[in-house]
Amino acid sequence: MRFIKRPNDVLFRVLVVLASISLAALSLLVIYSVVMRYVFSDAPDFVEPIALLLVIVIAMFGAALKVREGGHIGLDSLVKKLPPKGQLAAMAFQHLCLIALAVAIFSGCLQMVETTMDDRIPILGLPEALRYCIPVVASVCIAMFSLENLLALFVPKQN
Repeated sequence: MRFIKRPNDVLFRVLVVLASISLAALSLLVIYSVVMRYVFSDAPDFVEPIALLLVIVIAMFGAALKVREGGHIGLDSLVKKLPPKGQLAAMAFQHLCLIALAVAIFSGCLQMVETTMDDRIPILGLPEALRYCIPVVASVCIAMFSLENLLALFVPKQN
């Protein structure tokens, strides 16, 4: 299990740092925008597109982090009533569904990256594809974390 756990540990820490920095930056950006708008009557144009990118980072990386921790939405009340083998099957099915979702997100967003590479985000001038690169990275993380959790179901725990 170490072959996947160690890289996922590093990936997890990187995502925590990036999501945390994005959340802090978003908070500061919103405060700046509010002060500029209501105190100085001069709303900056660049705040909204940057805030949108930060929200995408927070949401997608946060989702990947919760997959690693096993904190995603599930029907625990139903699964807990199943016998142990049924619980194992349900959890395995859940992780397989998450991997399938990650593949779908990866595929769809990769197509959008290719389609929007030449377009620019207004005001910022950055490639529109940047909005879709974030979910591509997050989907790889979701798949890696789900695979780790899936393998952990079938590997005996070591003390």
